[in-house]
Amino acid sequence: MSWQEFWIIFVCCALTMLACRVLPLFLLKGKELPDGLNRALGFIPPAAFAALVANDLLAPGMFAEGLWPAAIPFAAAICVVVVALKTKSLLWSALTGVAAFALLLLI
Repeated sequence: MSWQEFWIIFVCCALTMLACRVLPLFLLKGKELPDGLNRALGFIPPAAFAALVANDLLAPGMFAEGLWPAAIPFAAAICVVVVALKTKSLLWSALTGVAAFALLLLI
């Protein structure tokens, strides 16, 4: 790939990214969105987070090393869910997940 081709692709990607992120802000500025759309947009962050978590929990070949190494992320996730439901705190949930995962790796 030549530098000219690289810069053409780079500029096209940058313009597309800016158009997708900036145009909706200008087009929707000062407008009230319907309640159904507001509710639907509220599901985007949890859905994106769930996709990231599911990608880590359900990896291809996760049982190649045995049952326990594959169960460690699930056990840590259960700890996080319990703490999240009780405290409703992102900080405590994240700390619990990291601590549970680290302790389970030591076992």
